[in-house]
Amino acid sequence: MYRCIIIDDETHALEGLKEYIGTIPELKLIASFSDPLLALRYVQENEPLDLILLDIDMPVITGLELAKEIRSKTKKLVFTTGHSKYAYEAFEVNADAFLLKPYTLGKFVITINKLFSKQETLILDRSKEEEENFIFVKSKEDNLKLIKVNLNDIVLIESKQNYVQLNALNKNFLVYISLTELAKKIGIKKEFIQVQRSFIINKNFIEYIDGNTVRMMSGTSITVGELYRKEFKDFVTERLVKMGKKS
Repeated sequence: MYRCIIIDDETHALEGLKEYIGTIPELKLIASFSDPLLALRYVQENEPLDLILLDIDMPVITGLELAKEIRSKTKKLVFTTGHSKYAYEAFEVNADAFLLKPYTLGKFVITINKLFSKQETLILDRSKEEEENFIFVKSKEDNLKLIKVNLNDIVLIESKQNYVQLNALNKNFLVYISLTELAKKIGIKKEFIQVQRSFIINKNFIEYIDGNTVRMMSGTSITVGELYRKEFKDFVTERLVKMGKKS
């Protein structure tokens, strides 16, 4: 069990992080603070932590200033901020990771997983329905053994002639099946969307969208095919947060 705290002056950011932490059973939220000075006192007066999630742009004392005082009291320090301009300063104070708001649950889990060794890899907590949300595949690279793959862990699916490659969080699988057949096997899951004849992606692992190009957290960039652009545009529009007009 890894003990962690959150320090962020924005209430919605605190609540969002609490939900994300709640999906990882190995993480135990000890406390959360909207006041960085109260957080400083708490950290200084209590035993060392395993993880601190820290905003940067806060009143009275910034996250960067606070980090210098509390870095020695935690094994891992992750900055969560809406300003990419702080990235360099964040690593100047030995931060372990930098999460740029808004970030998805998938991005959060991948970031946290990278902070720990393979023996300490954190696993998403799943309800009974989610636990059954998996398939068995015969992997060519595993001597055709039946491998269990959780659908929630699949980043993208790529057609490769008579095979498909499943890119999951921790491993890739080459499976002898067509993309059409596999799509029928997984059914119409809300987290997946087809963006090309050769690609189905998991919406939760999109890093950013630039025009018709989708960048996945795995590093793969995919151009949305013309036949799939309307459905993809509808999905993006539904999730889009529009900027307000300046007065």
